[in-house]
Amino acid sequence: MADLGGLLGDLRAESAELDALVAGLDAGGLAAPTPAEGWTIAHQLSHLAWTDRWSLLALRDPAGFGERTAGMADRAAAAVEEGAAEGVGEPPASLLGRWRAGREEVREALRAAPPDERVPWFGPPMKPASMATARLMETWAHGQDVADALGAVRTPTLRLRHVAHLGVRTMGFAFAVRGREVPSAPVRVELAAPGGGTWSWGPEEAADRVSGPALDFCLLVTQRRHADDLSVSAVGPVASAWLPIAQAFAGPPGPGRAPQGRSGLPAR
Repeated sequence: MADLGGLLGDLRAESAELDALVAGLDAGGLAAPTPAEGWTIAHQLSHLAWTDRWSLLALRDPAGFGERTAGMADRAAAAVEEGAAEGVGEPPASLLGRWRAGREEVREALRAAPPDERVPWFGPPMKPASMATARLMETWAHGQDVADALGAVRTPTLRLRHVAHLGVRTMGFAFAVRGREVPSAPVRVELAAPGGGTWSWGPEEAADRVSGPALDFCLLVTQRRHADDLSVSAVGPVASAWLPIAQAFAGPPGPGRAPQGRSGLPAR
């Protein structure tokens, strides 16, 4: 994986790609519904800004983050909704300015953080490089919802490797957050990278295997598409049990999306 400097450069590029989609939207455009039930484009951007605000607190005041999130698990879903709702009706220039300023502050705070420091979060604590990867994943995933709302088709980039990497690394978390035993058997993941080549994780000799296009795997682990709509295959009991619950994001289990053509539940 890239070093922190490379990750932060990719995070900036991912943010810029989403920014290009929304920069010219007026209030009506920001009010367009996205595939996440009940969420408009304004909700999506406000959610990113809200998460950046929590990221800054975790990086700058870990103790304060712990105090403010104590007991929050019982109302995590409500807190996410409240954060997203902050942007509804906010003037476009204000919402976009708030999101742009916050994401740059996060990048600089990550750059300044000690590389081996464990930063608290809603899931397991993370080192700065892992937090940068998580912010990139969130930006890409919510950017997908925005692109879908606008009917835009994004060209997959090599930045997807970060999203895929996080998807693989969170396999155990996906089981644990559902109260299920974390499998001990390794899983080999082989993905066709954009533009050619293969990205792989896990031992080559593993009996459990996952394969498919990197884009499809990333859509699956961020719960932006249902597995039935993707070309990701699993071999073995562990791999087969993992894919339906794969979750690259922190927090409670995501409900995922229904197959296209059906009414789906939101993935935050």
